[in-house]
Amino acid sequence: MTMTEKTVDARGLNCPMPILKTKKALTEIPVGGLLEVLATDSGSMADFEAFARQTGDELVTAEKTAEHYRYVIRRRR
Repeated sequence: MTMTEKTVDARGLNCPMPILKTKKALTEIPVGGLLEVLATDSGSMADFEAFARQTGDELVTAEKTAEHYRYVIRRRR
């Protein structure tokens, strides 16, 4: 498992809340730091891929587990 600076628990939240919580949390970690996001929104995979493209942050991990989706994002700016 990748060591992260912080975890955002967005399980049970629908779009756009997981992205909004992620955007806020990224400002709270250092550039180069890793943020873990847990979500249950079925559209979150596409949302996080688009978020990474738009912001320039790196989507390191995007996976679906039996319980939720898990993303790890590296802050680039």
